[in-house]
Amino acid sequence: MKLALAQLNPTVGDLTRNADAIIAAVKRGAKAGVDLVVCPELAVSGYPPRDLVEVPSYLAGNRRELERIAAETADCGAAVLTGYVDAPGQPARQPSANFAALLDGGEIVFRQQKMLLPNYDVFDEWRYFAPAPNQQVVELRGLRLGVTICEDAWNDKQFWERPNYDRDPVEELALEGVDLMINISASPYHLYRRRLRLEMIRAAARRHGTPFVMVNQVGGNDHLIFDGSSFAIDDAGELRARACSFAEDLVLFDTAENSSDLHGAEWPAEGGADAAAEHEAVYDALVLGVRDYVRKCGFRQAIVGLSGGIDSSLTVSVAVDALGPENVLGVSMPGPYSSEGSKTDARHTADKLAIRFETLDINEAYGVFERKLAPIFGDLERNVAEENLQARLRGNTLMALSNKLGALVLTTGNKSETAVGYCTLYGDMAGGLAVLADVPKTLVYELCSVVNRRHPDAISESVMTKPPSAELSPDQKDTDSLPPYEILDPILKGYVEEHKLPAEIAPEVGAEQAVVERIARMVDRNEYKRQQSAPGLRVTSKAFGMGRRFPIAQRYFPANG
Repeated sequence: MKLALAQLNPTVGDLTRNADAIIAAVKRGAKAGVDLVVCPELAVSGYPPRDLVEVPSYLAGNRRELERIAAETADCGAAVLTGYVDAPGQPARQPSANFAALLDGGEIVFRQQKMLLPNYDVFDEWRYFAPAPNQQVVELRGLRLGVTICEDAWNDKQFWERPNYDRDPVEELALEGVDLMINISASPYHLYRRRLRLEMIRAAARRHGTPFVMVNQVGGNDHLIFDGSSFAIDDAGELRARACSFAEDLVLFDTAENSSDLHGAEWPAEGGADAAAEHEAVYDALVLGVRDYVRKCGFRQAIVGLSGGIDSSLTVSVAVDALGPENVLGVSMPGPYSSEGSKTDARHTADKLAIRFETLDINEAYGVFERKLAPIFGDLERNVAEENLQARLRGNTLMALSNKLGALVLTTGNKSETAVGYCTLYGDMAGGLAVLADVPKTLVYELCSVVNRRHPDAISESVMTKPPSAELSPDQKDTDSLPPYEILDPILKGYVEEHKLPAEIAPEVGAEQAVVERIARMVDRNEYKRQQSAPGLRVTSKAFGMGRRFPIAQRYFPANG
């Protein structure tokens, strides 16, 4: 059988356009002489649809578009396997089910419901979808196909040390006897995820002696970025087709031949020597996430506050690669403690990236606010109130420009700062999308190196080497109140991503336990800020927001277990 792996970028809820993209992919595959075009999980509806599945007309719209796809591809000679959402196939408490549908000759000839429903990290599918009671084999063009949906392929007890479920749909299908395994996915990206998927499916193909195809969604939908990276493995575990990452693509795979259709570069493994390649992937993920969030939300342009620091320099670079320099406005807002070097660095980056650049000084406005507040502040010592006032004036300025120009404000805070609350509500947190919310500070530096490889000297050496500072008080540096980021980031990874105790983390990172405990308390204490922040793009295995849902009003602290 000859297949086309159609890696598509659906928009959640844009049912007609999503169906149009599927139809176009089927016709393109048919021209290449394929028997079957395979599209991603929920390609009709977009993923994740969340509470849209509770709207009856949404389910009806999915069915209507699926029938239209069948009708408009009836005479092209190729069948199509695609994902969509519909009412459950049996009585269930959930309002819908996640289906793969096989369309051939104008008819819906087969439907397979998703069996394993992830309910961890960024996933909450058990809330929305009814699980399949069983797996069924379907025959097409003389071959027996085993069809699974995303998580259904993630429970191989010989690959995972601790499987999440009692059943393994892939194994169940293999016992029925299949000639080809197909998995349609909406598997979001995070660091080294691409290689993990490949090794997992490769192991399954070798174990069952069956070719295996995985077709993954691509694109950004809210917090989640889908990298695509679809592929096909032969029955010996050899890679025979590979789609590009972070772009729509169509690749071919023939189960009867050993030909290869390999697009894009190889995917690095975690701990390997080619970490720089994965940093390139993280940067591409952020670019895709920004582009899709801005455009799918109906904007064309973005605004970035340029402080001359490394975070805003990276953010504006991502924005330029996502939207084009003509659609990005950089705004410098110097205050009483802004250094001349920071002002120069901000302009340098703007000039190198060829974006519009404006300077709006906040000194006068800051003086007015200080005088207005003086009668109430009285003799109280200066503290974060005066510091945060500057940040909030900048946030107000950017939001005024957003309202007037119709452009989306991109916030610039990184994951390390967000974790410990080193950010200002209604100040530097004001905006529509937090581009670096899941990017630790140490990774920020690596991504700036990616920028400079693509845009030589866009981020100057002075930005890369000067001590990080919010410049909200005289001679302020981040290390005045935080450990160096080379220490802070491993602490945060241990506490936030791995749920380790401070006593476990301290010796691993070479820090005093008291320091680790202080950082852990800062993380817990600032949950209220994070829950008021703009949505952030996920690129690590544990992101704040959808991936880490802690209560705000709580008193538990795991000091030593």
